[in-house]
Amino acid sequence: MSRRSSAARSGNAPTLIDVAKVAGVSPITVSRALGRPEVVTAATRKRVLEAVRATGYVPNMAAGALASSRSRLVAVFLPTIANSIFSDTVQALTDRLAVAGYQTLLGLTGYSPEQEEALLEAVLGRRPDGIVLTGTEHTQASRERLARVGMPVVEAWDLAAQALDMQVGFSHEAVGRAVADYLLRKGYRRISVVSLDDPRGLRRYRSLAQALAEQGVELIDTQILPAPATLGVGREGCARLLQVGRAGDVVVCSSDTLAQGVLAEAASRGLRVPEDLAVIGFGDLSSAAYSHPPLTTIRIDGARIGNAIAEALLARIAEPNLARQPLRLDVGFELVRRGSG
Repeated sequence: MSRRSSAARSGNAPTLIDVAKVAGVSPITVSRALGRPEVVTAATRKRVLEAVRATGYVPNMAAGALASSRSRLVAVFLPTIANSIFSDTVQALTDRLAVAGYQTLLGLTGYSPEQEEALLEAVLGRRPDGIVLTGTEHTQASRERLARVGMPVVEAWDLAAQALDMQVGFSHEAVGRAVADYLLRKGYRRISVVSLDDPRGLRRYRSLAQALAEQGVELIDTQILPAPATLGVGREGCARLLQVGRAGDVVVCSSDTLAQGVLAEAASRGLRVPEDLAVIGFGDLSSAAYSHPPLTTIRIDGARIGNAIAEALLARIAEPNLARQPLRLDVGFELVRRGSG
């Protein structure tokens, strides 16, 4: 009879001692493998996890957190999961944290600093060991609250002069300038924009407009639409431009999802891309290379961002008493030229 079935028949929940007996290790080793996996070997942790599954043991994480002063929890705030632009970052981050014995708690801000503030109020009560915020725009109340609690914070997918703590991202202003330079070198002068009203997309748009203006080129029209990004929103933005005859020769989009919507709307109207209308995206989603035609876009290494965030958090958590070292990692970006423009 298995230990799990024996425990079930007796009506008693499996204990840590039961797990230790099945794994052939001491109870303290089980406790360390579950609560501090970095201090045991990979083979030992594997044996313990197999024993946990075999016995049906459920660790009391709340008790472990009280004993160790750690919750083994990292809160991650994203603007949206309506499209996959952040998926590589989240996957790499959660995978690396899981190896170190940490779980992630996901919160959605809807691109709203006020919603982020409300989420912080709710999440901080659970005493996470670290927090990951998307972007660098926060309410003053959020800034003051995070400064008081003193836990590790990483601002991701952005860079700013004044960091809350650590930053891992890239310059959205530099993206705007790079797109402007590319368009001008290609000979485009009649340029329009379809953008969401999210703060980082708007910063790229403003940087693009400024860089073009410095070369004597004015955007002929801009459609700014509410988040989140969907193909339908992209089609609507393109339709608005075409309706007033101000799409120009190229449409710059604040995301690949919008750009693919623009491609769909152009195709429905019999427009050839890029001959009649070129399209530029942002993000290099997995589908970008397989749209028709393949999408010219800005590639962001989301997996590198996720891994860098995890390493920064783990290092800070492991040595909380050391003087904080500033981290401002610029992962950069790449303009990927394909068939759409």
